[in-house]
Amino acid sequence: MGISVRLCWGGGLNCRVGGKIQLSHSYENIISHENLCLAWEEFIIDKKKKIDVVEFESRLMDNIVELHEDLVNRVYQHGGYKSFFINDPKRRHIHKASVRDRLLHHAVYRILYPFFDKTFIAGSFSCRDNKGTHKAVNSFRNLVFRVSKNHNRTCWVLKCDIRKFFASINHEILLTILRSYIPDQNILRLLQNIINSFHTESLSGVGLPLGNLTSQLFANIYLNKFDQWVKHRLKSHYYARYADDFIFLSRDKFRLEAAMPKIQEFLQSNLKLTLHPDKVFIKTVSSGVDFLGWVNFFDHRVIRTKTKQRMLRKIRLTTKDTVVQSYLGLISHGNSRKLKQKVASECWLWR
Repeated sequence: MGISVRLCWGGGLNCRVGGKIQLSHSYENIISHENLCLAWEEFIIDKKKKIDVVEFESRLMDNIVELHEDLVNRVYQHGGYKSFFINDPKRRHIHKASVRDRLLHHAVYRILYPFFDKTFIAGSFSCRDNKGTHKAVNSFRNLVFRVSKNHNRTCWVLKCDIRKFFASINHEILLTILRSYIPDQNILRLLQNIINSFHTESLSGVGLPLGNLTSQLFANIYLNKFDQWVKHRLKSHYYARYADDFIFLSRDKFRLEAAMPKIQEFLQSNLKLTLHPDKVFIKTVSSGVDFLGWVNFFDHRVIRTKTKQRMLRKIRLTTKDTVVQSYLGLISHGNSRKLKQKVASECWLWR
């Protein structure tokens, strides 16, 4: 087995064992007072007025020292969750951990994210620095440009969506993936503690809570296995993913049709995931492809009708200029001259 060592971002060392990079940071790096304090500074951004945050901060150093000692002595146990629903725009069930547990999530994330981000493919856009929905949509446009040979060929798109993604993530599969990257057993036990702190109502050992910062990272690590298969086994060069929405592009419709059962088989066999039967389609870009809230065509894109209706409805109910400016910023990423005029007229009419 070949072993090599190279410099790690952040000044550490990462080992490459058998061709795979492994995390060099230790359990002590995660639970150190310094990392916990830095994690707190990141955690409280936009939360300083929350009652539970104010209470925790009133005894901040005592709480951090107590958390640190529990972690050092290996007696830390993740607590339960408060659940509530939001409409964003569809109804989502959010589970919120305690401030103490969320502080630890940030401490874990600070160490793990920079490492795992280096393992992700360029076409993965969800919950990553310098990525996001706008860059994902722009990437889609660039892929269309390349596949269609500057709009001179028909470009077909296969769009897929995973059914109940977060609620379907298998804990043991996720931990197996993490073990292949993380040699420190204490880190693995801590991650197992966090992962096993939640499961869906119907299935034990399955599901991640939407409210955890670590869930975003774990979701990307989980689907990175699929991304790598797409690139290296399926040999799809024109592919992009945002969370559980992903697209394949080709000039050959039959190639996309042939890929669908292979995609379903891999997701089911390796990750215990299934595609949403109502959200999988193959169509041409010229007919308009709905991806991440935008209907994309060859030379322009327009905001989805339902998104537009929801936006106008919220504008009618608000008196805050910041909300209007936020929506104007959103629609500026597409072809929206008429919609901007509509927003302006709505603001004038309702105020």
